[in-house]
Amino acid sequence: MKRFLLQFFTWWHGQTLGTRLYTWRRGQLVGTDQAGHRYYHDRRTDRRWVIYSGIVEASKVPPGWNAWLHHNSDSPPSEEDYQPHDWELPHLPNATGTPHAYRPPGSILSPELRPRVTGDYDPWNP
Repeated sequence: MKRFLLQFFTWWHGQTLGTRLYTWRRGQLVGTDQAGHRYYHDRRTDRRWVIYSGIVEASKVPPGWNAWLHHNSDSPPSEEDYQPHDWELPHLPNATGTPHAYRPPGSILSPELRPRVTGDYDPWNP
């Protein structure tokens, strides 16, 4: 019952009930990625969407699938024979708000102090 209510009222736990029905009626599975996300297409309306596995986070979508979702490419990555170059890094999701986020020196979330620089601010003392 809890799972049904979560699907009915929330979208961040996967797909809602409306998305599940639309996918069942019109969705054609195009492919899946390494994270288990499933990508669908409706040929009548040329609509494309993704069903996430786990928490919904748009930055988890790899670049090839992101291009297909936004109609930048006509063929999905599952139909292409693309091999990444040696200099390409693997896809990393957005780390903002996590312990892996970038915190420059001097940030209030960083443990080290900001180094003094020339022309730095000196507070007024009466």
